[in-house]
Amino acid sequence: MTDATLPEPMVPAQLTALVVMGPSGVGKTTTAEALAERLGWRFAEADRFHPQANIDKMTRGVPLQDADRGPWLAAIRDWISGEARSGRSVVVTCSALKRRYRDILRQASARVRFVYLYADPTLVGARLGHRTGHFMPPSLLASQFADLEPLTRDEDGVAVAVDKAPDLVVDDALTQLGLHAG
Repeated sequence: MTDATLPEPMVPAQLTALVVMGPSGVGKTTTAEALAERLGWRFAEADRFHPQANIDKMTRGVPLQDADRGPWLAAIRDWISGEARSGRSVVVTCSALKRRYRDILRQASARVRFVYLYADPTLVGARLGHRTGHFMPPSLLASQFADLEPLTRDEDGVAVAVDKAPDLVVDDALTQLGLHAG
């Protein structure tokens, strides 16, 4: 047999990365963990990809700049690609507030789909005010909403309101994405 007559290698169904996005306090982690559990996919919290310098800045109440976010976004993209090479679909949280940040994530070796969680800033602020043990202070919320560029029609993703119970948020996301649990 020559190379020209070898059969095509088996290509698995396209692997997917769901990026659960939005400002701090919208419920990204809660939603992403539930999506991962229902789908049987691996989960990662984007905060674990931040270099310590970024965490230190945010802890001091200093908003990150695009230059700070570049290595963080590249690390998330590379993790998604690594998981895809290992044959796994994933769910990851990431604020992904700007289109150019999402463009970096879309460079991963998987189908990157976004689940944009949104709510009224007052609701999000109230949630942040009750959160403990996180380095992101409520004082940075305004800067996140100022930076927010919602998904556009040409981006692969869905928008889900978070003004309901977490299970209903997950149900809504799965329905809009056309994904089925289990």
